[in-house]
Amino acid sequence: MEKKPPSVNDLALSMQDSGIPHDLLVREARLAISEGDWENMGERVERLQRSFVQPVINATGVLLHTNLGRASWGIPHSNFSSNIELDLENGNRGSRQTNIGNLFAQLCGSESAMVVNNCSSAVLLVLSALASNKGVVISRSELVEIGGSFRVPEILELSGAHLIEVGTTNKTRAVDYQKAIDAHRNAGMTLKVHQSNYKIVGFTEETTVDELALLDIPLVVDIGSGLLDSNCPWLNSGAPKWLAGEPAAKQTLLNGADLVTFSGDKLLGGPQAGIIAGKADLVEKCLRHPFARVLRPGSHTLVSLQELALRYLHRDGDRIPFWKMACLNEDELLPRIKKMNTGQIVSMDSIPGGGTLPTVVIPSVGLKLPGDRSKELRRGFNGGLPIITRVQDGDTYLDFRTINPSHDEMVAASLQNLD
Repeated sequence: MEKKPPSVNDLALSMQDSGIPHDLLVREARLAISEGDWENMGERVERLQRSFVQPVINATGVLLHTNLGRASWGIPHSNFSSNIELDLENGNRGSRQTNIGNLFAQLCGSESAMVVNNCSSAVLLVLSALASNKGVVISRSELVEIGGSFRVPEILELSGAHLIEVGTTNKTRAVDYQKAIDAHRNAGMTLKVHQSNYKIVGFTEETTVDELALLDIPLVVDIGSGLLDSNCPWLNSGAPKWLAGEPAAKQTLLNGADLVTFSGDKLLGGPQAGIIAGKADLVEKCLRHPFARVLRPGSHTLVSLQELALRYLHRDGDRIPFWKMACLNEDELLPRIKKMNTGQIVSMDSIPGGGTLPTVVIPSVGLKLPGDRSKELRRGFNGGLPIITRVQDGDTYLDFRTINPSHDEMVAASLQNLD
């Protein structure tokens, strides 16, 4: 005899201690009954809980893991309002861009700067403000697609600009740009896009920023990853060797770029944002464009970026979580791993991630567990945070470079709870 299902309300009430709002439990109860799965309501509620955005422990060894929010940077918590658009000196309405723009102009060594909600938005705004109905000259080797099907030619089209391709996939010379500018009287901008998530190797040639700066139209360089200064003055040890060749905002502007655009949540180490820095008149055109309001960041992003910028200006890299994590050496990781009392200690390779430095590996140390234990660790134990690991050749790896030391006890407890 087929078992009669409970009422929707009774099934929802049976899960009221889960902490899930009653309306969501009712919706899940209806689905469970319609699918004949009400006896597994507990498991369904657990899955629902795991579907919410929540803190996790990154044990993958990917420093800027896109699926985990890239740079680990705390969300500001405050019950106070902020003077985001209020001038405290005169009591009048102010600009949310002025203070943060001044800070990033100082960091980049530029005349001016502004912030939008991500780097893709920064590129769109610059193209729309400076090159709508004009031609944009770009090398064929830089017509990139990044995550989420963001394609440079499509963004160009959306901005109202039109594409002027030059060179070939593997070789583009300064003369190619000049010929295109001479042939297209309405060329309004040269755009150089950093190949941040892939490399072209072999028989190649690339035109440098200082060569492109000699052309008589504005040069915009999307450096993407967000390295501020190739000298890394915020690090006592200086720039890590694995950063060699990575373009930086300050040096790109010094070499002649009129504007640079870059991300806030990659090598900058902060919240998701896009920064535009360079000549004041060009930044002003971006600020006046209608898209500037559409793409503007909220107060939490601005407060976060302000705190991050101040740490850079204090040259306090140890207080920027990304740089502290990136610069750890293996000897600092080993004592933490030995306290786990489980698994096999192995050498590993961390990677920057986040669409940056695609060929770079950073030596690290971690734990190897036999078999695939990733699902169990993602569930968390006794209220502990989910642990996101790496599975390779059927075994589970935890890279301690990307695990915050304050989470070590939680990791140890989870490992001890594995069957």
